[in-house]
Amino acid sequence: MKVLFAGGNGYTPQFSGGVQSSTHHLAEQLLEHGHEASVLAALFGQGVFGYKARAKMKLLRQRAVIDSYPGYPVVRAWFPWEAARFAVERLDPDVAVVQCHKSVPIGKALQALGVPLVVYLRNVEFHELGGDLRELHSALYIANSEFTARTYKAKFDIDSTVIPPTINPELYSTPTTGEFVTLINPYNEKGFELAVRIAGQCSEIPFLFVESWKLDDDHRAQIERTIAPLRNVRLESRTSDMKTVYSRTKILLAPSKWEEAWGRVASEAHCSGIPVVGSRRGGLPEAIGAGGVVLDYDAPLDDWVAAIRRLWNDSQEYERLSAAAREFSERPALDPERQFATFFSMLDRAAQQGSRQAA
Repeated sequence: MKVLFAGGNGYTPQFSGGVQSSTHHLAEQLLEHGHEASVLAALFGQGVFGYKARAKMKLLRQRAVIDSYPGYPVVRAWFPWEAARFAVERLDPDVAVVQCHKSVPIGKALQALGVPLVVYLRNVEFHELGGDLRELHSALYIANSEFTARTYKAKFDIDSTVIPPTINPELYSTPTTGEFVTLINPYNEKGFELAVRIAGQCSEIPFLFVESWKLDDDHRAQIERTIAPLRNVRLESRTSDMKTVYSRTKILLAPSKWEEAWGRVASEAHCSGIPVVGSRRGGLPEAIGAGGVVLDYDAPLDDWVAAIRRLWNDSQEYERLSAAAREFSERPALDPERQFATFFSMLDRAAQQGSRQAA
């Protein structure tokens, strides 16, 4: 089967995040099972990679370019929905997995070209959809959490099959020296402000803040000014090897402010037996489960500080939650082969449905 993942976000190496990591893992699984995978994504013009792609697009006078940077074809365009025909003509997909930013215009463009659709609902930012999902009349739906499925059911009256973000444990499971309380992605939506307040109250505990979404120079400078008075906080640039982060992490801090659809970093940390202290927002409690502590985002600061200090100082409690985190990471719902089987069954259903409609 030829599978096209399509969305309006950027893709590696230009953009990294949970969606890109999960998509890459699914693409690798498809390739391992003898199928073909490709991606349609947004092109960013910055950097050497963007400059070369921009020059190639201009030279060839086409609205998109193709590369194989991650090991499979990636079509990149300023406006991916306008490059749907380009992608279909060159890649001839049997089915498309549409996800996140501009799902509706991209889905409609692919639908008009006769490509069966599976829509993977990975967040609850309705404004990012670019329209009403009910316009994708033949689509099947996957949600990354029960929370996401309920939210879309209430909004659009659509039913979804729940498949949590797929994770390759080999990329994250590592012994840890337990040096830091770690926050990944220091954006305000992800709880940066609260994390700073917690770190300020725990001067005896080292904190590590790690970039995930690319920080522009002004934003990074602002973060550095904010944490400068705190000698126990360290900021590091993003990395493609998250083992280098988790190998030094004792506790993962995830005090997210927005309605997380899941909370991939919690699942990643659990692979190494790292407990998570996170907020009760969206699907994040589903991701944390038995492997950590869940608090209301607006809970008193003292409650957050107490949770961190207890796990940092109480070895018995830490070992209990560490074991629970590792066990939780091995639950059937996060088994990669089981997830892939469910995922592929959805692709197969969509493709067969598309064939019947074409006939």
